[in-house]
Amino acid sequence: MDFLHLLDLAPAPHPTKNRPSVKRLLNADGANLIAFTFSPGQSLPDHRSAHPVTLQALTGELTVSVDGSTHTLTPGTIIHINAQHTHRVDSVLESGDAVLLLSMLTGEKVS
Repeated sequence: MDFLHLLDLAPAPHPTKNRPSVKRLLNADGANLIAFTFSPGQSLPDHRSAHPVTLQALTGELTVSVDGSTHTLTPGTIIHINAQHTHRVDSVLESGDAVLLLSMLTGEKVS
């Protein structure tokens, strides 16, 4: 069993970079948890994942575009994206820093 305080573990923002700061929080059976801290104007450009993922805003506001459809993530909202679907994440300039939790649903056994 693993018990995590997500906001305490999230990486510090790096506002001078184009991309958010990133930190793997957990590599466990079936899933990896990765935290991103976005400063205003930062983004993860179009990419694909080999595994299904969920994206959840822990703080702030982000936009997620999946296959050309855009959705807003705020604390308490989550989106599931199937493997190999093109997606991107952008910070909302007015929201300040935003923390995103990515759960990669690998299905792999690590222990």
